[in-house]
Formats: sequence, C-alpha cells, structure tokens
Amino acid sequence: MSSRGFILYLVSSFSFAVLSALFLTNHVHDSNKVSLLNSDVSGTHKVWPELEPSWKLVLGTVIGFLGSACGTVGGVGGGGIFVPMLNLLLGFDTKSAAALSKCMIMGASASSVWYNLRVPHPTKEVPILDYDLALLFQPMLMLGITVGVALSVVFPYWLITVLIIILFVGTSSRSFFKGIEMWRQETLFKKEMTKKRAILVNSCGEDKTVRIDTKFEPLIPKEEKSALEILCFNLRWKRILVLIVVWVSFLLVQVIKASPLHPLCHSLLYSILLMQYLLFGLQNDVKICSTWYWVLFGLQFPIALLVFGYEAVKLYKENKKMISTGSLEYICEASIEWTPMNIAFCALCGIVGGVVGGLLGSGGGFILGPLLLEIGVIPQVASATATFVMMFSSSLSVVEFYLLKRFPIPYALYLTSVSVLAGFWGQFFVRRIIACLGRASIIVFILSGVIFASALTMGVIGIDKSIQMINNHEFMGFLGFCTNQ
Repeated sequence: MSSRGFILYLVSSFSFAVLSALFLTNHVHDSNKVSLLNSDVSGTHKVWPELEPSWKLVLGTVIGFLGSACGTVGGVGGGGIFVPMLNLLLGFDTKSAAALSKCMIMGASASSVWYNLRVPHPTKEVPILDYDLALLFQPMLMLGITVGVALSVVFPYWLITVLIIILFVGTSSRSFFKGIEMWRQETLFKKEMTKKRAILVNSCGEDKTVRIDTKFEPLIPKEEKSALEILCFNLRWKRILVLIVVWVSFLLVQVIKASPLHPLCHSLLYSILLMQYLLFGLQNDVKICSTWYWVLFGLQFPIALLVFGYEAVKLYKENKKMISTGSLEYICEASIEWTPMNIAFCALCGIVGGVVGGLLGSGGGFILGPLLLEIGVIPQVASATATFVMMFSSSLSVVEFYLLKRFPIPYALYLTSVSVLAGFWGQFFVRRIIACLGRASIIVFILSGVIFASALTMGVIGIDKSIQMINNHEFMGFLGFCTNQ
C-alpha cells in the first residue's frame, strides 16, 4: 500500500464511521438518550482495587513488563495493551486504567530515553535523538492530546472503537510491509558484503579467497568514546530547554483549567506565571464551558503553533539552502524534502497521533512511530526519538491525572517501577540482538506487532462494551460536550 493509498484508506474509513454516528444521532429520539458517561458500562464510577499479592497482579506484572519492553523498543508506548490489562484483569474502571497506563508509558519512556542517551548513532557522528523532529512533532502531539480528551467526551464509545481499529489495523499493516521491505534490503546488503569480503581480485584477475570472519585493522583507528562522552554528546541542552518550556506551558494551561485547583498548582503558578494573580483574583476554579475555560483552552493553540512554526520555518530554509548548494545530505534523519506540503502533512499526523492518545489513553506513539519510519528515519533513531517525545506527552498527562486524583498512588508507583525496568531491559536485549544479527528491521516488526495486538485487545473490549450498551438501550450518537463532563 502506497502512502497515498494509506491516507485514502484512513480518510474514507473515518468519514464513513463519523457519518454513521451522525445518522444515529439525528434519528434517535431525544427521550431515549442515556449518557454514556452516566452509565455503569462507561466505567465512570471510580474502582480502585487494593494492591495485594494475587495471581492477577502477577499476570498483570508480566503483561505490563512485556508490553512496556516491546512498546518502548517499537516507539509506541503500549497504551493499547495496558488499558485492557488494567481494566479487565486488575479491575480498574476505564478512566483510572487510562491514567495508570500513562504512568506506565512515562516510566518506560523515561528509562528508554536514559538508555538511548548512552548509545551512539549507528551510522553518523550525530546524536541518536533527532531534536529537530522532536521539536516539530511534540507541540502538535500535545495539542492533539488535548483535543482528543475533549473528543472522548463527545464521541460515542462504539465510534471510538471503530476509529481505533481502522487506524491500528492500517498502521500495523503499513509497518509490517515496511519491515518486510527493510528485511529484504538488509538481506541483499549482507549478501553483497559477504561477496566482497569472501573474494578479493588482484590486478592480474586472479582470485584470492580469504576467510569471511577475517578482521582488518582500519587505516585510521576509530576513537572509542566512553559512556559519559556519548551521553554528553547526545544531550543538546538548548533544544531540551525549548521542549521543557513547551511542556511547562501546556501544564500551566491544564492546571488553571483544573477544578478545583491542587495546592501544588498555586506555588507553580505564582512562581512561573505572572498573570496568575489576575486569574485567581477572578475565580479559584474554571467552570466547564465558561468564557475563561475556552480562553484557556484556546491558549494551547498559539503555544503549539509558535514552536511548530519556528521549527518548520527552520527546516524549510535549510532545505532550500541545501537544494541551492546541490548538497545530497539530509537536514535531519528524515529522508524527505521539507516542502510546505510535507511540513503540513507532518503537522496533521502529529495532531492525529495526539488525538488518538487522548481518546485511547496512550502516548500518541501509535502514529509517531510509524510516521518516523515512513519519512525515512532509520529504526534505531525512530524508536529513540518517538520514546523521547512520548516521555514529555505522557508525563504531562500523569501530572494532570495526579492533580485530578485519577489513580491510586501505590499502584502508580508499582506499575511505573515495573515499566522503568522493562523499558531499560527491553532496549538492552533488542539492541544486542540487532548488533548480533545486523537487522534493524526487528524494531519495525516489534512496532507492527504491538500495534496489531493493541487493535485486537481494544477492539474486543470496545465491541463487548458496545454490545452491552445496545442491550441496555443506551444512546449511540454524539454527546454534548458541556452537559456530559
């Protein structure tokens, strides 16, 4: 499936699903409406089981460990696996399961980033984290998450399930075929290298056979860097500072919207935001759908567009400069030309990834991981960059959920610890396998497998709950944003 065919598949499928929901909304009598958020099926009522030794906890720990390990290696987080596990196996309600899945994604992403910072780039003398792509996608991803959370209130449960299945099946299939293509290229490359190393032809045309495993000393010995030197080389503090500023800006907007405000929020706002006194002088909490609510909601758009626009203009100017000089090198890890159309496409994909993260409770990596591969980023860098971006987006959600008291602290600490270990050891073992086999396409197959497994688990749960809603004669159309929070 080509890129255009994949986009056509998504647009047509999504349009059909949304039109079906609109049809149901317009043809169901208002008296039969039962809000999804007020029903037992939706999982609104808080259900927090006790943290105590049991076979369910052991099985959940194993699933969480494997999901975190594979998810971070593939650069997709694993929220599509965590939410069903927490909901069905451990017994949490849907909203608490989504909040805890963010904790697990944050822990796994943080440990994965720490591991990757001590790993050199496999082919170049550049950081393994592509900060240009991180700055391009992070603001759009975080903006999309905000929009996705809002849409989760409006969209009916069955529509969210259908959209997730369509998206995950499409992206997993696309990634799988991408992995097959990379595997074939790696096979051809290994054959060519074997031929070149096995036979040497002298100037007289005679063959001299040598051992394939013969080691040759390079003419200029390569300088080996220590782990600390690699760590310092991979860190770009100015870029990281910009990402932190974006993170704090989104956090402040979300904190001001929180109702009621946590005492910690006051100290944060007083120390960072000069306008805090004015805002708190007007009211201590922001009512849903009030004027202040929409003003604060709208503040996130200029924040995201400002950072994205700066990075997009930078890439566009550098791209024009490279073309004018006739250079064949790429500006960043992506092997595409940074034309306005490609930049707009990346912005759209970033927002879509965030929306999916907001609807599902994941970190948006289900879009970002395959997208980075699609634009030509090698798997090792794609995985490292995607987990780096997810660390910021998931940690923002964790802080928000903590202030809203959406998850139990003991479970959050336990599952985050499991994910931290899983993220580190997952990266360790897969990097060793890649170094041994010489096949980076393994990362792509892991990514595809995690997305497909998420499509199955989320699909099964979504279909089951939708059937329950039908049996309970619940409203299956769009819900009101202001009346269903």
